[in-house]
Amino acid sequence: MSQVDLVWGAGPSPRYETLAAGFRPLFARIAEGAVQRELERGLPHEQIGWLKQAGFGALRLPVAEGGQGATLPEFFNLLIELSEADSNITQALRGHFGFAEDIVNKASGAWRTRWTERLVRGEIAGNAWTEIGEAKQEGFSTRVSGKDGKLVLNGTKYYTTGSLFADWIDVGASNEDGQGVAVSVRRHADGVEVIDDWDGFGQTLTASGTTTFTNVHISADDVIIDEEKFRYSAAFYQLVHLATLAGIGRALTNDVSKAVAERRRTYTNAAGPRSSQDPQVLQIVGRIRSNAYGASAIVLQAAQSLQRAFDAHFAGDPEAEETANAVAELETAQAQTVVSTLILDAATIVFDALGASATKKPSGLDRHWRNARTLASHNPRIYKDRIIGDFSVNGTLPPYQWRIGLSAV
Repeated sequence: MSQVDLVWGAGPSPRYETLAAGFRPLFARIAEGAVQRELERGLPHEQIGWLKQAGFGALRLPVAEGGQGATLPEFFNLLIELSEADSNITQALRGHFGFAEDIVNKASGAWRTRWTERLVRGEIAGNAWTEIGEAKQEGFSTRVSGKDGKLVLNGTKYYTTGSLFADWIDVGASNEDGQGVAVSVRRHADGVEVIDDWDGFGQTLTASGTTTFTNVHISADDVIIDEEKFRYSAAFYQLVHLATLAGIGRALTNDVSKAVAERRRTYTNAAGPRSSQDPQVLQIVGRIRSNAYGASAIVLQAAQSLQRAFDAHFAGDPEAEETANAVAELETAQAQTVVSTLILDAATIVFDALGASATKKPSGLDRHWRNARTLASHNPRIYKDRIIGDFSVNGTLPPYQWRIGLSAV
């Protein structure tokens, strides 16, 4: 069935249904085992392998370079559908999606060609940027340095989401001049160790744990200046979270609708003989679906602002590009607090539509709230309200990037 027939609204383009049709059978296969994987903590190695084989990691590459040529609204709509199947997988691939977005923003040349060919082969990249403990905001302790005439990488990263499943790892580091750089490292290179020690209560299958680099040999061709990465990256990474949340909303809708339709037990003080005929229960289900609908619509609206930023990058007008980047960041910030609130609310009230048996572990309904709450805790939304308010009142432009760590003050 089309997205319109399912009452999620029209897709972002006339060709969207054709594009999505090639992936929907795969999404259905992924969804089949989602609850069981969550209950047994079964990491989705096989399912991510399916996506690699299907070319999902190369969606944004132009057709001429072997990709699908997906626009950003098309891409984010597909992420909503993937997240409906299993939000862990979207989160695990978030680092790769950002890495691929940087590639399509690069000018033609040897570097871009090398990476587009890797993506077309199905290779994916993980993420290794965050440092914890005594990490400082102003720079990375992870270092690129010279040793015996070669470049080596040393350091420890946490929240290295998806790196366990990846062929490459995108690493944030400092060079010997103290300059921020991005380093591409082979996942299975000597000296690379990825540990699945993520202990959060949500997004438990994303392998968002620790990665260490010990005298890892790297090529100078795989080191680029951090500031040269695509300018709307903060908005892009945030919108992946919001698309994932919107997908969780759709999964919630599916789960609660099925459970209510099948439920036979009811209460003497209920408003109907069965839950499926109880107007109060149906009201809860309707609210959950409406929240999911609203979240999806907001994500697609924000995705259009990212598309404008991408288009402006190649238009040769630096001032227009700067404006488009600021708008994309502001629209995504506006979306963040609303989408997260809609889905967290839906993930809470789902239990009001069902009995106490819905809290039993085999149902897996708690995964939706845990996953949504974990996603909504990234890049704290309390700061986004302030940033939007400052722009609305004072015209203050948003920061494009931010770091977490010990303050220098």
